[in-house]
Amino acid sequence: MDISDFQAGKYEDRYEYQAFRPETVCHEWVSADAELTEILGRADRALGELNAFAQLVPDIEFFIQMYVAKEATQSSRIEGTQTNIEDAFKDVDDLNPEERDDWAEVQNYIHAINFSIEALETLPLSNRLLRQTHEVLMEGVRGKDKRPGEFRVSQNWIGVSLKNAVFIPPHHEHVPDLMGDLEKFLHADDIFVHPLLRIAIAHYQFETIHPFLDGNGRLGRLMISLYLASEGLLSKPALYLSDYFERNKTAYVDHLMAVRQGNHLRDWLIFFLHGVEDTARASASAFRELLELKGKDRA
Repeated sequence: MDISDFQAGKYEDRYEYQAFRPETVCHEWVSADAELTEILGRADRALGELNAFAQLVPDIEFFIQMYVAKEATQSSRIEGTQTNIEDAFKDVDDLNPEERDDWAEVQNYIHAINFSIEALETLPLSNRLLRQTHEVLMEGVRGKDKRPGEFRVSQNWIGVSLKNAVFIPPHHEHVPDLMGDLEKFLHADDIFVHPLLRIAIAHYQFETIHPFLDGNGRLGRLMISLYLASEGLLSKPALYLSDYFERNKTAYVDHLMAVRQGNHLRDWLIFFLHGVEDTARASASAFRELLELKGKDRA
């Protein structure tokens, strides 16, 4: 399928509402779009530069811990929490009572990232791993009673209520098949799709399916980093896009909705690739400054 011919899906009539049923994504994707090809090349080169620096920086694991904390606070901030990166390193007893729920969600996100990256050593990026990571993400926090680690078996929605929802994902009866198709797409060796385009499409599809009752946004953003690490595009998990999505939150949400409502997949891909390039270059620049600082210290 040519990206320009993409049809996102259709709305299905349900009792007193309509749910959006997306098309499957596990098939060929082709494009002769010169602008898309150009930005894809830039993002790919920026990612390669980041990967090179990630292998040179001393004590890379400590640096990644800082990035994980930043990712956790920014990804949770998109969902409305107010914890900042300084608070993320505090003990719970050092926080005001009204700050502790947000803090706990950030801590769970940190644990979920660390758990899933370690799990990649023995498990592929799969629905099994996503469910296990979701269970860690939701343990003991808001949403803990919404089937942690299990795909939903009821309708969910984005908005204040089902009647006044901004977006209603597919009916739960479609979730197993749609998530099975998404898992196949992530690993289909017989389909050539550039890895950055593949995870951009997969992230959109995951957020559209919204397979869990809670925590979909955080897990969907984490899935990007897991995919890059699992495919060997990064030797270390040093790229996290939540800061880019948070700084461009309105555009992020609007682009996802524009794909569903108007089939504007190309615009979403360009937005996503700009985020990869922007984030990778910023991270590589930080690595470069660390190496320069190390050289000055030795001198």
